[in-house]
Amino acid sequence: MNNDHSPLDLPDQTLLRVSVEQIVPNPQQPRKHFPQKSLQELAQSIQAQGVLQPLVVRKHPSLDNHYELVAGERRWRALKQLEVSQVPVVLRQVGDDEMLEVALLENIQRENLSVIEEAQSYQDLLQRHGYTQEELAQRIGKDRSTIANQMRLLQLPSALKNDLETGRISVGHARSILSLPGTAFQLGMRERLLLNSWSVRETERQVRLKLDVLAINPEKQGENNAKGGGSETQVSKAETDMQLQNLEEELQRRLRTRVKIKFHQGKGQIKIDYFSLEEFERLYDLLITS
Repeated sequence: MNNDHSPLDLPDQTLLRVSVEQIVPNPQQPRKHFPQKSLQELAQSIQAQGVLQPLVVRKHPSLDNHYELVAGERRWRALKQLEVSQVPVVLRQVGDDEMLEVALLENIQRENLSVIEEAQSYQDLLQRHGYTQEELAQRIGKDRSTIANQMRLLQLPSALKNDLETGRISVGHARSILSLPGTAFQLGMRERLLLNSWSVRETERQVRLKLDVLAINPEKQGENNAKGGGSETQVSKAETDMQLQNLEEELQRRLRTRVKIKFHQGKGQIKIDYFSLEEFERLYDLLITS
């Protein structure tokens, strides 16, 4: 193995050329997914233009003549695909406590992380260093509210987090579904969203309607609460009337006729008006086929 390098001393770091085989990946790498297609595109770019920015490494804590990646794992993987023998690296003095923070910053600046990977990295940093969200925001140049909103996504059920990772749903979809109280309702809304390919706006509307239904139906809310899905809320008569009105308006919009809902203690009636035989047939066909 060729261990020759040409060092250029800089403040707190050294520029070297080392063998690709001397580099091992960062076990604290925030990024967990490396799509093969994007790696191939990066490899083609490197082949055409060379390595425009060195990898960032530190001396491996236990392997002699080896280095541990701090930042640049995508480039390292692409270089391995190209079977490049030596690569430029910046050797930095980075302790274990700093590894995750440096890697996170590099990925955030390059927008390489998925929203879930980024949120998990924030949580890891808060737990590891004991930062407050405000302190972390100052260290990485983000608004505290951005960090808080991102970390809320970690409360999603695993299926929804996976949907975010794979691009099946957007952050807007996910944040809307998080408004629902508990896993059962969230997963139910997910199924409807994926089945109907709803936009974010339509998902928000469907979530509002679901919340209206739950608010006027404490028994249903209580069932979810018994499963650990949320807390039951006492709703005033004025709030219930408003929620019933919202549901009536939604049914009227869908059916294009006058609708009245009567509700009492979990039971009631839905009255649908029609004003001609043709309209009756239209409503009948609509209800049968929906």
